Amino acid sequence: MTRAQRAVLAQLTNDRAFVSAQDIHARLRRSGESVGLTSVYRALQALTDDGQLDARRTDGGEATYRRCGSDQHHHHLVCRQCGAAVEVEAPAVEKWVADLAATHRYVIDAHTLEIIGLCSRCADA
Repeated sequence: MTRAQRAVLAQLTNDRAFVSAQDIHARLRRSGESVGLTSVYRALQALTDDGQLDARRTDGGEATYRRCGSDQHHHHLVCRQCGAAVEVEAPAVEKWVADLAATHRYVIDAHTLEIIGLCSRCADA
């Protein structure tokens, strides 16, 4: 694991929200880490490919990331306001995907499900 990857993981360890590469880079600079933005992007891609990070696109198309809390396939509840996310398993969704693939004679190699709304903290604010 590279120094940039270790630094990125350390920055995301306690975050519940998805955050952008620019935000991660700014945090690293504030904490005294000398990691360039290009290195942050490379680290994020490698960590996502390795399954250590979850990635999602915002409504505006920006890629955001968070530390993956599970080794198992999962989906997310995502707060539209603060970005907080909860990992959820959804066996009924997995069965539906398998049934859908079989019906249409597809081999599915990936799928994602994000449920967007407001977390209780933002909804009560």
